[in-house]
Amino acid sequence: MRFKRVGWIFGIVFGVLAIMGVGTYYAIMLAVDGDPFQDMFVENCAVCHGDTMQGGPQGPALIGVPLKHGESIAELTRSISDGFLNSGMPGWSTTMSESHIQSLAILIAERRVDRLFTDFKMASELVVPVEVVQTELVNFRLETVAKGLDPYPFSIAPLPDGRILLSEKTRGLSFVSADGEQSQYIEGTPAVSDLGFKMLGLNYGIGWHLDALPHPNYADNGWIYLHHTHLCEDCGTDGDETMIPVTMNRVVRGRIKEGRWVDEEVIWSVPRQFYSTVPDIGAGGRLAFDSNGHLFLSVGIKGGYFEGVQDLRTPFGKIHRVADDGAIPFDNPYAAQPGAFASTWTYGHRSPQGLEVDSATGKVWGSEMGPRGGDEINLLEPGKNYGWPLYSKGVDYDGTPVEYWKDLNIEFDINDIEQPVVDLTPSPAVSSFNIYDGVAFPRWQGQFIVGSLKATELYRFVIEDNKLVHTEVLIRNLGRIRDVETGPDGLIYLLIEHEAGSQIVRLVPVVNVDQQ
Repeated sequence: MRFKRVGWIFGIVFGVLAIMGVGTYYAIMLAVDGDPFQDMFVENCAVCHGDTMQGGPQGPALIGVPLKHGESIAELTRSISDGFLNSGMPGWSTTMSESHIQSLAILIAERRVDRLFTDFKMASELVVPVEVVQTELVNFRLETVAKGLDPYPFSIAPLPDGRILLSEKTRGLSFVSADGEQSQYIEGTPAVSDLGFKMLGLNYGIGWHLDALPHPNYADNGWIYLHHTHLCEDCGTDGDETMIPVTMNRVVRGRIKEGRWVDEEVIWSVPRQFYSTVPDIGAGGRLAFDSNGHLFLSVGIKGGYFEGVQDLRTPFGKIHRVADDGAIPFDNPYAAQPGAFASTWTYGHRSPQGLEVDSATGKVWGSEMGPRGGDEINLLEPGKNYGWPLYSKGVDYDGTPVEYWKDLNIEFDINDIEQPVVDLTPSPAVSSFNIYDGVAFPRWQGQFIVGSLKATELYRFVIEDNKLVHTEVLIRNLGRIRDVETGPDGLIYLLIEHEAGSQIVRLVPVVNVDQQ
């Protein structure tokens, strides 16, 4: 068994290569000791602006002060490209590629918000503030519901009886009581695995539990839907103990009775030819219901960094839609197209992290991570192409442009690519989000409450007519927010992951006279 486990680890390493691309993998390896973007800055810019952007005799500071010519990515890119000859700064557009100029702009923007490329905040001190948090529309306090959870959780689902259904990637399903006690893990759920390794604080493994979501009529039917990666340890092994296992997204539903998972039914799965060694960090794995009982599910780049995402014959890089029993709705955009995955709703997704249906409008929304830059919030309209890996507003981790259309030999028109409603560059590592429809925060009704991992921030986005009209940072420096949910009580619950023990906290309004 020791040799079999070694084979599994090598398989996951090969999967990391597939999901990142070899060039990207080496860029991240370099980043353990030094950021390649920072190396570019030191070589070209530090003589004027200082190694750490603190400024120097020949150039102003780029951090800690307002920038005269703007600090957005577009403004920074223009400043680097055109220069300011009157103040002695040359334009770099004639000597540096567009992608390298964009890389420098992204680096400066990252440093201005203290977002280091190599710091994923898994070990940063996690302190839940005790003081009232004051925001533009609502004041609130944070209450800790539970602590000491597994370092790698995935989702929470507050239930009508006050409990919270918790999914932990390598542990399984459990309940957290109203007083914060975690139950025993539910027996009989699909197998989970702790196979994998950690790099830069992140977990690269296979065989995970992902999103767990109660049916809209859960109180009556008891169905719980579980998105997980189905681990196949012996696919084609012929008894070879060193054969590498493979996984792929699968959705099942079941009921929990007396601490056991029962009545399991497979709702969505794919043929074994689509199983891979790509780590589940690229699996996507979210679930969302609409008011008509359709189930939406997200699948990331489980086939590789760019393979299959633009191919309608594969499940990778897609949002899928099925009925609550797994049947294919007749009005799915590709239901009648020969060879296409009939469950496909949208395609061209890289790393989908959040998935929600707006209860007021019925519109489907998703969040996803780009490479370095290019995190997005998208309106997911049927049959539309969201660009990966043909195009991204970010650049690859080694500073090269995202243009895998060359490798795939796919010509495209940029007008056929759906652009994000919210472009989050520099990347905060956007995670889950919630479109608020509770009663505790009436002034946030219909607004997007969005979590982040690397930035450790919670955002409020106001989107009107499918356009972003206002942004507010609600909380800074909290922790890696993995999931955001509204409970039946109208309170907002956050799942915060941390290597010393994850936590569930909730936002509780503190009403002042001027906010009533």
